[in-house]
Amino acid sequence: MANYRSESLKKIAYELPLSYQEEDPNALLPFLEDFRLFRRGRRKKIQNLLTYQHPMLDFQAHIFDYRFKTGGGNSTRQHLQTVFFIRSKKLGLPAFFLRPESIFHKFGEFLKLRKDIDFEKFPEFSKQYELQGEDEDYIRAMMNDQVFHFFSINKNWSLEGVNYYLIFYKKNRIIPASKIKDFYEKGLHLANILEAEDLGL
Repeated sequence: MANYRSESLKKIAYELPLSYQEEDPNALLPFLEDFRLFRRGRRKKIQNLLTYQHPMLDFQAHIFDYRFKTGGGNSTRQHLQTVFFIRSKKLGLPAFFLRPESIFHKFGEFLKLRKDIDFEKFPEFSKQYELQGEDEDYIRAMMNDQVFHFFSINKNWSLEGVNYYLIFYKKNRIIPASKIKDFYEKGLHLANILEAEDLGL
């Protein structure tokens, strides 16, 4: 199965075009440690890395499979998801974390154990997603109609940003090779609508 995925991703990399590496030779993990997804667990590993390097070095985009473990003994659990990651000079994001909102998140907010940034103009978005971050004014200024529209159509995604970095993923979900192109385009679209300038793609 792993070899089949690798071969499929190599073909997709050639078509897009992106470079492909089975392992991560560039040590991306240190660039990702500020994101919540990468703070958890142990035995963290990046595999099946697809990379696009902008000719003018304005941005670098990656797609990769990321795995890590939590717990121990008989309760050890492996987590595995496909992640879109972009580093762009045109991004200037507040530290924020967006994820699908569960009943547990709502209960925590009710008990004032957590803070969810809601938007009166977009009640469906606020109902479906939990948005967190310390600089609420900056986060509200960052959000725009295109972001709300995207997440009203595309359900159950998570998005994290900080400064020039942005990641996009579905928790514990590997994106099939046949959906990688669509996933890549979604990630670029989100980066475009969250930055001051268009990436020009």
